[in-house]
Amino acid sequence: MDYLISNEYLQDVLVRMAHHSSAIEGNTISLADTVSIIIHNKVTGSGYDLREIYEIKNHEQTFQYMLEQLENQAPLTIGLVKTIHANLTDKFQYDRGEFKSSQNAILGADFQTASPQETPILMQQWVDNVNYRLNQGTQDDKLLAIVESHIQLERIHPFSDGNGRTGRMIMNYLLLENQFPALIIRAEERAQYMQYLANQDVNGFFQFAQQKLQDEQARAKQFQNSLDQQIPYKPE
Repeated sequence: MDYLISNEYLQDVLVRMAHHSSAIEGNTISLADTVSIIIHNKVTGSGYDLREIYEIKNHEQTFQYMLEQLENQAPLTIGLVKTIHANLTDKFQYDRGEFKSSQNAILGADFQTASPQETPILMQQWVDNVNYRLNQGTQDDKLLAIVESHIQLERIHPFSDGNGRTGRMIMNYLLLENQFPALIIRAEERAQYMQYLANQDVNGFFQFAQQKLQDEQARAKQFQNSLDQQIPYKPE
């Protein structure tokens, strides 16, 4: 099934992705207000920080970039990773699109992220390994490679900020590139998701992703069913 076939479904994916991925990082904009910001270009709620609004809007431009790259069959590269980060952190991060220049840490983590000196090498190794694993094997093998690579990326933590949002967007790029539906981790699933990352629980995350992708496939099918019922427009 082509998961990029329906514009309505793409908007649905974008809205949910923007809301939940931002909410996981502490953004307080509601799902309804996310719809208003992305679909209607209006901020209807009050009390939001300007950065929170930018975080939502930046998902829109990043998602569009991602679709263009998928259309062009662009492979995963360091450049693609950096551009996704630059788009997601536009207007509020000075070093957007650049690897970190000082050591960072993850709140509550019991491990050290990669140093700025080793980050470029580790990231190139990460890209090469992901591409190698995705060029062979079954769909289950590919899904396992994608979820494991996400855990690895979050532990490298290559950017000074925006690693979570960037990692989840790249994960979805790889999923769509390999004929999977999108994986949208809901804000209320944050604790479970963070446990997978902290414990490097590849099998647990894999099983979680399998169920989520089945649910997303059913949702995409509902949008496709609606599209199938529409009468094609024929100009007179």
